[in-house]
Amino acid sequence: MCSIAGGCQVSRQNTEDVVKVMIILQNKKGFMKILTLSDRSPTYSIKQMVVEHNPDMIFTLGDFHSQALAELAQINHILKLGVYGNHCNRGYLEEYGIKNMHLNTFEYKGTVFGGFEGCVRYKSSATAPMFTQEECSEMMANFPRVDVFLSHCPPYGINDDHHDPNDLSHVGFKAFLEYLEKYNLAAWFHGHTYPNPVLNLYKNTFIYYVEGQGIVESGKVGVVNIKDL
Repeated sequence: MCSIAGGCQVSRQNTEDVVKVMIILQNKKGFMKILTLSDRSPTYSIKQMVVEHNPDMIFTLGDFHSQALAELAQINHILKLGVYGNHCNRGYLEEYGIKNMHLNTFEYKGTVFGGFEGCVRYKSSATAPMFTQEECSEMMANFPRVDVFLSHCPPYGINDDHHDPNDLSHVGFKAFLEYLEKYNLAAWFHGHTYPNPVLNLYKNTFIYYVEGQGIVESGKVGVVNIKDL
């Protein structure tokens, strides 16, 4: 069971830290293979990753300096979706042809994607995408149901530091948890935090924590095998 006050109390699976992630999601017309990057600069060429693994889509989940993802500007035959993290230099999503999913939805091959940028506000900043819990709640109040959600920050109580009152920077958004309570999503992708162990499942929603790069392959959502490249 999960609650806003107490966080999540469900079975957890220990997984190795993932350094480049590829997910295969089952959708209405077959399978989608997704190359997903977050928080750490790729350790080798993104173009080479695409050649080796032939993804259908690319997700970026934030906290990149723009140069780290510059090769994405040359990859135009694959759909690219992303959100900014709290340490991002803004502008690279648009510059590199990555669809900004913050408070947006997008349907691809029968699957609806949505997203939200940034993290819980823990300091004053005029440029970093950070929001109070109340601001996030207002922004998410009328957000429609999607199948797959992309965020930088996780939901409250899921792979976050909600038990540490001194670490506001890595607490999840309560509005995200309420959204999960309301809708039956297929999957949620996030970065930002450093969970140990990693929570992979909330009710019927599979949670994919992404840090840097690694490969996750499945025949359907949630049935995953994690391996290093």
